[in-house]
Formats: sequence, C-alpha cells, structure tokens
Amino acid sequence: MVNCCGLVTVKNKPVPLKSIAVEVSVQGHVATVSSTLQYENQEESPLEAIFVFPLPGEAAVCRFSAKIGQSEVVAEVQEKQKAREQYDDSLSLGQQAFLLEESDESPDVFKLSVGSLPPGEKASVSLDYVTELAVQADDGLRLCLPAVLNPRYQPQGSDIVSGGSALVSSVPAGSVPYSLSLSARVSSPHPISRVESNCPLDPLNYLNTEKTQATVSLAAGHQFDRDVELLLYYQDTHQPTAIVEAAQTSAKPGSLMGDPMVMLSMYPEFPKDVMSLMTSHGEFLFVVDCSGSMSCPMHNGSGAQDRIGSARDTLLLLLKSLPMGCYFNIIGFGSRYESFFPKSVEYSQKTMDEALQKVKAMRADQGGTEILQPLKHIYSQPCLPDQPRQLFLFTDGEVRNTKKVLDLVKANAGSHRCFSFGIGEGASSALISGVAKQGGGHAQFITGQDRMQPKVMQSLRFALQPAVVDISVKWNVPKGVSVTPLSPPIRMLFQGQRALLYAQITGESSGDTEGSVTVKYSLAEQPVENQLSFSLKPAEDTGLTVHRLGARTLIRCMEMEERQGGGEKKGVKEKVVELSVQSGVSSAFTAFIAVHKVDGKAVQGPMLRRQVPTPMLCQSSMTMLGSTAMPWSMLCSKPKMMGMHRRMDRGRKGALLAKVPSDSGDDVSDSDIQYGGNYKGFDCPAPASNPAMDPLLQLISLQKASGSWVLEAALAEVLGKTEEELAKPKPAPVDQEVWATVLALVWLYGFKMEAQEEWQFLAMKAVSWIQAQKVASVSECVQAGNTLLGCQVQKETLGL
Repeated sequence: MVNCCGLVTVKNKPVPLKSIAVEVSVQGHVATVSSTLQYENQEESPLEAIFVFPLPGEAAVCRFSAKIGQSEVVAEVQEKQKAREQYDDSLSLGQQAFLLEESDESPDVFKLSVGSLPPGEKASVSLDYVTELAVQADDGLRLCLPAVLNPRYQPQGSDIVSGGSALVSSVPAGSVPYSLSLSARVSSPHPISRVESNCPLDPLNYLNTEKTQATVSLAAGHQFDRDVELLLYYQDTHQPTAIVEAAQTSAKPGSLMGDPMVMLSMYPEFPKDVMSLMTSHGEFLFVVDCSGSMSCPMHNGSGAQDRIGSARDTLLLLLKSLPMGCYFNIIGFGSRYESFFPKSVEYSQKTMDEALQKVKAMRADQGGTEILQPLKHIYSQPCLPDQPRQLFLFTDGEVRNTKKVLDLVKANAGSHRCFSFGIGEGASSALISGVAKQGGGHAQFITGQDRMQPKVMQSLRFALQPAVVDISVKWNVPKGVSVTPLSPPIRMLFQGQRALLYAQITGESSGDTEGSVTVKYSLAEQPVENQLSFSLKPAEDTGLTVHRLGARTLIRCMEMEERQGGGEKKGVKEKVVELSVQSGVSSAFTAFIAVHKVDGKAVQGPMLRRQVPTPMLCQSSMTMLGSTAMPWSMLCSKPKMMGMHRRMDRGRKGALLAKVPSDSGDDVSDSDIQYGGNYKGFDCPAPASNPAMDPLLQLISLQKASGSWVLEAALAEVLGKTEEELAKPKPAPVDQEVWATVLALVWLYGFKMEAQEEWQFLAMKAVSWIQAQKVASVSECVQAGNTLLGCQVQKETLGL
C-alpha cells in the first residue's frame, strides 16, 4: 500500500475500530438495518478516528447514537456546515463528539468522525438506516451490506478534496482488523421460500407455521473482506401489496411525519405469450469500462478470469444474440473513450465481424474511470427513427462524481433505457442502481463466483421484450381523506422490475375505513387493470420505516431538482434541510451530530487522527492519496512517489493538515506498469492465465449474424468429430448450412442445457433462419443429428 501521514498501515499503528454488529429487520420489500461499531483508543493521546464506509445507494440513515461508558447520546440532524462547526467547537473544548455525513459526490459513501476519545476510552456507535430491497432477475430480493469501498476515481479537473470527502486508508483483503456479526429477522405477507447468501449462513429458522416470519444469521468467523449479500425469496411475490403506517405521535398533524403513509408495491407478472414476443428493432449501445481496475480477477478463488476477459466473452454473446434489423455500437472508456464506429451501424455479418475483431483487442489499459464524458457523447447523438435506444453499461463502479452521472442520465431518460452491471466487490450501488433507475432500466450486480454472461442475457431479454407502458395510478379514498403522492410518476415497467410508490394520507373519514388503489397499464398493446384494497387503519408499529423511505424519496427528488438548477432554484435546499431535520433522514445538505458534554480540558496541540481501514480488493489502476484515486500516470516506477505536497484540509476549524513526504521521481505511462499484481504496493492478485476457449463460446463464435452455422473444420472440432464424420450422415436433399445449424442446436440442447440462459437468443435466431429456408426434411435432420452426437433431443424441444 502507498500511505501518507495520518493513514494507518497493517503493521505499525493500532486501529480503534474493534467490531461491527449488524441487525436487520426485513418487512416484505423494505428493510431497517441497525449497525453497532465498537471503538477503543489504544493510543497514549486523545484520538480522532475517521471511518469512511459505503451504504446501499438507496439507503437513508435515520438514527445515529453514541455510547461512552454508561452514557448514551442520540444525534440530531442539522444543516451540514452548522454540524461541522459544532463538532470542531466541541473537540476544542475537550468534549467527545460524533459526526456522520454523506459524501458530496456520491450518496452511497458516508464519513463517521469519532472525536476526542481519551486514552484507553471505549465508545460504541449505533447507526440505523432504511432501504428498499432490489429485485433480481430470478425474483429474489437483494439486501447488500457493502464491506468494500473501492477507490473512487476523481476525474481530471475536479477538486482534490471537496466538502464531505475524507481520507481513505486500505488494507489487503482478509487483513481487516475488525470483526462482523450479522443477524436478520424476515417478515413478509407471503411465505418465505428460502434465504441465500454469498457468505456462509446458519440454517433458516421459521418462527411460525405459515413460514411468513423467520430469522437467519451469518455463520461465525466471517472475514469482512467482501460485500455481504442476502437474497430473499417469497411465494406469490408478484401479488401487489399496500402497507399503511401510523403517523409519528410526536409530529404535527398535516406534516409528512404527522400523517399516516401508504406504500404500494407493484411487481407485474408477464404472461408466457408476452414473454415470447421479441422485438427486432432497437439501437443497442454497449458501454464497457476499460480502466486499469478491470484487469483484476472476477473473484478471489482459483482460476478466476479477469474482469475485462469476462466482459469480452459477454460482448461475444451479445453480438451473436442481437436481432437482424437492429443497430448497435460499442464504446470503451477509461480516462478517455473510444467508439468502435463513428455512429451506430446496422447489424449485419460485416459489422458483427468487424466489432468482434475489436472486442478481441479490448484491454484494461485506459487509466481511470470517467463515465460522464462517454455518456455526454452518446446523448449528443440523435436517436434513430423507430429504433428505441437501449444502453448497457458495464463498470466496476469506482467513480466519485456519481451525482453528476445520475443527473445526466435522468435528463435524457425520455430518449433511452439504461441497463447497468456492477462488476466485482465494491461496485457503487448508488451508481449501478441509480443509472438503471433514472434510465428506466434494470441493475445487476456480478459478485463472488457469479458469471457475468447469464445476468447480462437476462437484461437483454428484458430489453427485447415489450414493456409495461401508459401506467396510471388512481387512489380511491372516502370523503374527508386525501392522498398526496410522494414518488415521481412511473414511466414504464418491464419483466423483472418492481416499483414502490409512497403517498401521504391526510384527513379522516367519519365512517368508512377502507381505501383502494387502481393501477392501469398497457402490455403488448393489451390493457391491464388491477385494483387493490387496503385499510386506512394503520398497521401495527413498524418503526416508521415507510415514513422514512417516503421522506427519502422526496428528499432525493428535491436534491436532484436543486442540482439540475445549478443551485439557483430558490428555497429548494432549505426545503430539503427542513424535511431532513423533521424526518430524521439523512440528505446531501445535512449531517448527524452528537456531543457528549463532559467536563474535559481543551485539547492542547493537534489530536492524533487515525484512519480506520476499509477493505479494497483490487487497486490495479489506482491507489489512494487521501480521498483521491490516482491513475497510473500519476505513479512512478520506483518505490518513491513523485515530488508532491498536498494539504488534506477538512475546511473546518481545528482540522488536521496531512502532508505527503517530498521525494523526486519520474512520471510513467500506463505502458510502464505491469498489471496482475506485479507492481509494488498493490493488492491485486494476478488473474488466471487465459485457458483455451470454452467449447460453448467456441460454438457461439462460429455462428453467423443471420443465425446459421457453416459446415467447417472448426465446427467439427467443437462437436468432437472430424469434418468427414460431420458431413457423411447429412440427409441428401438438405443444404449443408441447414445441416450444420441443426447439429449446433442439437449439441446445445443435448449438452449445454445448464447454460441455456446464455444461448437462448442465438438459438431462437437459428430456428428462425431454418424455418425461413422452408426445409421439408427437418425431422430427418434432427434424428440424424441425434444419432451422430449421441443425443435424444426432440424436434419440438428445438422449436422446430
């Protein structure tokens, strides 16, 4: 690791954070997460500990407290600058203070400052947040506890240290000097089928015979070296639900927290006949991260492929699966960006072959991660008539200007859909989920031993299928009661996508206690109508989870409105601060502050500052200097760093100045760096050497854009035969290309059914091509193919 003054290393300085305990309460599609962090000052001087950590991008912090000895102080929400000043004033008076603030650049990064801990003192910090659970393509609900904070790339020209940023220190994965325990209680209106995780779990414990309540815990001995994922599966998950939550008793009636709130869950189920409809139109833009961090392996296990290699294989699948008649382009980006074609081209054998040659040459050699510029380039290009724009974004999600990226995607949401893929541990959930949400698409996370290809092909299926459009939501309530929507209108939903809508219920009815909501939409040009009744009598106490998520929804909308107005919109920031303080929910303009007002002496001289290290699994393209990720071009080939002084100034009274020792050295270019963990100071294990191409990928690479295969030696090799053995049993009247295509289909269905999700579209293309040839003896072909390859695949199974 490359460290500077004030950062901690694994060997020499003790770390004040000792343990983290997490309790999760899941209610259907939403969850409250409570974390307790135990600190201990083992220094001989007063200590200020800084802990920079990630939260899910959709989360809202709603409670923060600190316990020192037997005294507990609960934090209050204040305007951010006011809270910072109170924190510094408290430290200078010798009091103990705690400050929690959201990063100015990304809503999924928080900084916790624990100040003026006397020598030998212990402190416990508790943090609660609420979050919606993301829906996965297999109908699972995903709760992620991010452990890994990857370096966030700072685009050139940005401020080095801006408000809310903090120094980040890191240690190699597996060397994190604190422990994690996690337990979850799950409650659902529908039975819980199962709970899965990427980490070892204790067995699921059902609490009732209906199986609607259960508990589950992380197995003991967890190494906090990866994101912890819980995947929850419910029965009847597509049934809409409405939860009404009681008002906060201490809040003023008529205010957001002083009225009941309703949450409507919409997760439409698509009929099978609609699922089989595929469009042949569209402009498909594949935007692929080629920054240095993409040279890291997909996971820490043996034989792991590097991320860029997996992306290349995925692009091969995508290019072979596109329908004839569509348009496409591929853009690789890093510190710069390059388009394969000056503008999108029509999909044909010629353009597909040209693109595949360029895909083979793709490397993780473009420095840092700058997503904003390629997106601006894409949005500057006019959309093609009758070709809906579909954008696929692949990145390991390490950027610091997340909010600017989300604003840009939202501003262009009317002209495209955006599907996003977070690759590897630590991909920013705010970025990956945010661009999909703002772009009306779907987000997927590829972590641990996950394969990228099946998840990407699931999203391609969503992109090719009809979407739910013309959505309207009408609330029906008794006289004297009104409903005020808090969520922005839904433009579209597609297979695998869920919407949660929040609304404030104002007023009272003298008699009727029932309300209903009518949802209308159009699917495949067919009108659909659903009506859901709900009780206006609020459910039992749910800890204000729905209210806080409703407040967070409103806060995020107003924050984006304020940014898009360039900070010029009068009163928007003030409204956000007012709502954040009233609801106790975090925002970009507020912070949590807690002060333990004990009789202490004013601190003499600077306090020690200690960075609590965060696990960073891969730093092949950058290292951290303070909060700024440094691209390869800013590093030198010698162990010394180039001459550089930098003030790390928090911009508040009493802030510590950290300086980097001055050394001379030469700048180097990307080409001087050896990837794969060979560069001194980096914790990036070398990926496995590229093995021979998988037979499935070999077969796919031989398919023509039209969907057919040619009878050739390369095909014979994949099928385990000689070219002569392949040609001999061909029925006499059948064309060689038809015979080769039938053989490829029989082989796929006979030997690769476990990977059907990856090849289903190219198989559909092949079937369509065969049918267009009007072959009379298809049954004879399939039978001969089965005999040759030793399979028993039925003609109907192939779709013929």
